[in-house]
Amino acid sequence: MNLEEYGVSKATFQTIIEYIDEVKELLSSEIWENVFLSSSKNEVLVFWLLYQKEEVNMTEIAAYIHVPLNTATGMVGRMEKKGLIERTRSGEDKRVVLIRFSPKGIQQFRSLVREMVRYGTRIFSELTEDEIKLFFKMSEKLKGVLKEDKQKEAEVKKVRKINIE
Repeated sequence: MNLEEYGVSKATFQTIIEYIDEVKELLSSEIWENVFLSSSKNEVLVFWLLYQKEEVNMTEIAAYIHVPLNTATGMVGRMEKKGLIERTRSGEDKRVVLIRFSPKGIQQFRSLVREMVRYGTRIFSELTEDEIKLFFKMSEKLKGVLKEDKQKEAEVKKVRKINIE
């Protein structure tokens, strides 16, 4: 592979490889389970949505985590089996199913937040004030680049021509 065509020198690419090898251990399932208490990324996002809104329907969940409705339904079913959430019918419209935290789900969410705060506190306690400022500045730039790419993808998807003969 010719890395120069991507604008990356061999030395830079080697540095990236070494960094990923070091960081991969931080992303191990054991660490993930400690921080996120055996919850998947989408389950964590559902927890966050429920924390913000207390009660949501399946369409809101699917839209929030950017998955099809059938994927969200399956995930919510698994979370319900674990006892993390409850499904109830809306008092206003019996056709609408509402999802909310179960007592066990509230407890798990609180534990999740505690673990995230604990890890965050440990990490930031190792950084100087200037390093923390730099970290947030870099995070904003990263977010900007990712947002820009997402907008470009959305624009490409919007332009859809259908030729009618």
